[in-house]
Amino acid sequence: MNTLVSKSKLSTPSSSSRSSGSSCSSSESNESYNILELQVQHINYEPPPPTCQSFSHRSLAILSGHVGSVSCLALCGEFILSASQGKDIIVWQQPDLRLFAKFGQGDGSVKALATVGNKVFTAHQDSRIRCWKVSRSSENVFRLVDTLPTTKDYLGRFMKHSNYVQTRRHHKRLWIEHADSISCLVVHNGLIYSGSWDKTLKVWSVSDLKCLESIKAHDDAINGLVACKGIIYSASADGKIKAWGKDGKNLHSLKGTLKGHNDVSFNSVVVSDDGKWVYGGGSDGYVMCYEKINENVENWKMVFETKAHEMAVLCMCLMSDYLCTGSADKSIGIWKRESFGKICKVGVIIGHEGPVKCLQGSLSNRIGDGFLLYSGSLDRSVRVWWVSKYGKTQVEEKKLQHLVAH
Repeated sequence: MNTLVSKSKLSTPSSSSRSSGSSCSSSESNESYNILELQVQHINYEPPPPTCQSFSHRSLAILSGHVGSVSCLALCGEFILSASQGKDIIVWQQPDLRLFAKFGQGDGSVKALATVGNKVFTAHQDSRIRCWKVSRSSENVFRLVDTLPTTKDYLGRFMKHSNYVQTRRHHKRLWIEHADSISCLVVHNGLIYSGSWDKTLKVWSVSDLKCLESIKAHDDAINGLVACKGIIYSASADGKIKAWGKDGKNLHSLKGTLKGHNDVSFNSVVVSDDGKWVYGGGSDGYVMCYEKINENVENWKMVFETKAHEMAVLCMCLMSDYLCTGSADKSIGIWKRESFGKICKVGVIIGHEGPVKCLQGSLSNRIGDGFLLYSGSLDRSVRVWWVSKYGKTQVEEKKLQHLVAH
């Protein structure tokens, strides 16, 4: 289970948790996809308190075609991108969810995806970041344009001895290179941030792809990154979420440390749009919420925690007032955000045959008061769900039927 999250032993679930082996079907074709016409499912769970609103969901599609476990998802305009440990990246056309294209290059699995404008950045197990240009005018819609660190950046630094850092005993690398798998990416304010199992956070320029900074950020592998209002949050197997920011044009510095449970890995981190609330998902199944105390002073405090899953929380996404959590127990939790940082469980989505490794929400193709939720799993599939906040109306049901049919 360790490889699900990080190289650290902290990422394993508690001994009291039941194991969750991945069940994969070898008969699935790489080019196949299935659109499911399922009835609305109401999962059996304990009724939420009166303050929690009910919700309903519907499975819209199962997208198959990956040769390995699905590791990450990203939205790119009209496309949804999914990547796997089999090195392949599949592009799905929205809204009909048809397989549009495949691309990929490099050694080792794809660990993270990030998009900005007409560029897609992919992070790999081989410690490199690849930049792809998206162009509808070309036959090769997703074209590889560069690899980070770039050759120009490398050649400009390799002769100077001071540009090398010790990575392991008797082994040195340029400081612009990651020394282990890159586990997460985020693009914010013209900069690319990459977090790695080598415990460092590196900063790159979107414009010229040059590496600007390398930060010794954590004492263990970095598993998640998120950015909001100039602050970058890194979640680590060392049990901490750290907040990083810049003062003017200066280098990034540590603005705060959000501590979790002892000997428990943070596998994922998300932040509300206003930057006030930070949520961390841990390997013990807990979700912890931190509040930013003062807008002008960088200070956070833990205000709420809850046992969200019986096994590790591997991924999360925020959709307005709703928090979605994916777990090694193969389920997706849907939570309503309430006052003072509290979250209230309103439902559970089940269907995957393996741990849920990544989640991505979208308000595109909006039907009524709800959102699309994409989930990627170690069962090699991407599932597409419609999550309705208040239960579907007849109008919503007709629109859903039209979406599924087409």
